[in-house]
Amino acid sequence: MGSVVGVGIARRRWGVRSTAPQRVPVLGGSEPETHAWSRFHVRYYPMSLVFIAFEMEMMFMYPWAVVFVAEGVMALAEMGMFLAILSVGIVYAWREGAFRWQ
Repeated sequence: MGSVVGVGIARRRWGVRSTAPQRVPVLGGSEPETHAWSRFHVRYYPMSLVFIAFEMEMMFMYPWAVVFVAEGVMALAEMGMFLAILSVGIVYAWREGAFRWQ
């Protein structure tokens, strides 16, 4: 916070301004070809949802492995239900063609 205030004071007192090359976003030393707000094709959306589903599966399975040691069969049944619900979602995505790259 203090350095931000110091930079602001220096700019006001001595009139230090940033030059044009300093204000341009860096992209390996060249100008960007597209604007940062350009749109992506809609085909990335279903694939990203499937990726998030698999990512959530892994996020819940790591702590479950620790709980499984303490809980035993009950934790195994709960993970079985979780995987069954996740499998229904994956089968639905497969039937809808989310895995086909168009």
